[in-house]
Amino acid sequence: MTERALPPRIILFDGVCGFCDALVQWLVRVDRARALRYAPIQGETAARLRAMHPEIPAGVDTVIFVDEGTVHLRSRGILASMGYLPRPWRWARFLRWIPRAFSDAVYRLVARFRYRIFGKLEVCRVPSPEERELFLP
Repeated sequence: MTERALPPRIILFDGVCGFCDALVQWLVRVDRARALRYAPIQGETAARLRAMHPEIPAGVDTVIFVDEGTVHLRSRGILASMGYLPRPWRWARFLRWIPRAFSDAVYRLVARFRYRIFGKLEVCRVPSPEERELFLP
């Protein structure tokens, strides 16, 4: 049995993080072109991507955006994914001109306190029937 091909643009997120869940819900809402797909970092899609891209960290404190085989981590992952959203959101990708050291420092600060501020979900969110095709295991 052959494995199903992965979509070209996948965002890996912490499936139990309240902040990550809110971010994914927002992305699903504004991505009217349905350019992005989503998978929990704890799932089999993430494991499959890690096997293909060893630079993907094993931890759950990093949002990862895999775009046509290119891996973007932390703040760069979020900013790169914004390029696939409609205006005005896509303009945020220009924030990538902010030095990575600064943007990743802000990212790490939010990541460090995300559970305390936004909480942990007991279970991963179940997508609606309309959203189901956007989520990977």
